[in-house]
Amino acid sequence: MTEFTSEIKQIPYSETTIYEVLSDLNNLEKVKDRIPQDKIRDFSFDHDSCTFNVSPVGNVRFSVVEREPGKTIKFKADQSPVDVYMWIQLKEMNPQDTRMKLTVKAELNPFLKPMLSGPLQKGVEQIADVLAAIPYETLGKEHKA
Repeated sequence: MTEFTSEIKQIPYSETTIYEVLSDLNNLEKVKDRIPQDKIRDFSFDHDSCTFNVSPVGNVRFSVVEREPGKTIKFKADQSPVDVYMWIQLKEMNPQDTRMKLTVKAELNPFLKPMLSGPLQKGVEQIADVLAAIPYETLGKEHKA
């Protein structure tokens, strides 16, 4: 498996607030307009999964396979031409400073790996940037309402 890891992102919210939002994928519906539509489109979400279309791959579905409250959310691609795993790790430095890292592991064919590694790393960074920019406090309050 080839591993792609984002830079560590600093998010100005508690790990509990971030986890509450990200652990229910329905919350992503409220921020899907922040996701670049040029490569990824046709998003749909439910509590445990999200599905989207990636050109030229087609529809990809990620499902939550493990939740560790306040710490980690792990995903596995259900509909993908290759095995793909993703996890979001959170570490609270103080109540207004949580660090987040996104990791993706993919089973890449040795011939495709050189072509796909750059775009996959860029995609991991873009997803991490979007996750770091979410207004968690607002979504957390809506989530509890």
